[in-house]
Amino acid sequence: MKIALDIRRMADFGIATYIRNIVRTLGRLDHENEYYLIGMAERLREIGELPNNFHSISFVEQEPSLRTYLEFRNLVKRIDCDLVHIPHTFWRPRPTHCPYVMTVHDVLDYMYRVKGHSGFSQFVHYRMTRFALHNAARIFAVSKFTKQDVSRLFQVPEKKIEVIYNALDDRFRLGPTNDSDKQLIAERYQVHYPFILYAGRISPHKNVVRIIEAFSALKTDLAKEEKLEDLKLIIIGDEVSKHPDLRRAVIKSGVQYDVRFLGFVPIEVLRIFYDTAKLFIFPSLYEGFGLPPLEAMAHGTPVVASNTSSLPEVVGKAAVLVNPENVFEMSRAMMRVLTDQALREKMKVAGRAQSEKFSWETSVLRMIDAYKEVIAKHQRHAKTASV
Repeated sequence: MKIALDIRRMADFGIATYIRNIVRTLGRLDHENEYYLIGMAERLREIGELPNNFHSISFVEQEPSLRTYLEFRNLVKRIDCDLVHIPHTFWRPRPTHCPYVMTVHDVLDYMYRVKGHSGFSQFVHYRMTRFALHNAARIFAVSKFTKQDVSRLFQVPEKKIEVIYNALDDRFRLGPTNDSDKQLIAERYQVHYPFILYAGRISPHKNVVRIIEAFSALKTDLAKEEKLEDLKLIIIGDEVSKHPDLRRAVIKSGVQYDVRFLGFVPIEVLRIFYDTAKLFIFPSLYEGFGLPPLEAMAHGTPVVASNTSSLPEVVGKAAVLVNPENVFEMSRAMMRVLTDQALREKMKVAGRAQSEKFSWETSVLRMIDAYKEVIAKHQRHAKTASV
């Protein structure tokens, strides 16, 4: 089989992680089929060495236009691919002479971001995305929740949508950190106190303002019981200068000396923070999958997460689930997890076990089977049409 993978969005944080992991895993598992990686060749350095059945096809799309749209179509035709995998939801047309499959990570654009656009723009965006989904030979949804959302919002038959889960990057499976790792964050980031951790993007649906408010309530309760008086909240994500509402929330909640914003940190350092945190908090209002809680669980860190969207499906019974719109419920849950040692030990074991349920090998093997099924079906139809 000749399979093209559209890697043009490898600069996008979440999608890049997905592409890196499926390509790396395909490289380990499949030395038989031919793979053509279409996009910026220099991005492939992030993936590492690949076997000889993987080919890089340079294609730099500066701006979406009719010209680049036709160039992509002609490129796929010239390679004579049997299938194209587009690893994200798209709405601008990507016509090919062969079938395509696509991955849907979430439908957030239709719940938050697109609301800032005009009514006509929303309508066009929705109709074009619906067209792309209905014309895909197969849709990979990263969770059952996302599958339901796609089917409901775009009227796509559920039989066309297959759940293929995300999994952890291998670097989060390197085992516990050591004393020198902890010394690194003590020296580089001046972290030498117990802390609660949030890691992820900072946007309205991530609910970070309520984390700050819940942390403020928690500090009040801890002070009454004279426990963990030096506890801090560390927020790892976007630059806080882009989100002045967070600074206002910190000041309004009276925790300006107890909340730290560290911005982006590399995975090698992030895993140390996961491993060292007393608790990981993730009360997101909407997640198509939600990797950060699993990343924390892989390090044995207890997790408090939302009881909404895909998160109950992902964390199972290994986390304490809360209503993400109830600040005091979040605060009480954190208090319980911080102070109940028996619960903490139970959550550490359950969390590690839960994180092991998701595997890129399992997901990519199913993906390869789906490729074969789609290509075989297309070839049967082509043969019937030619008779």
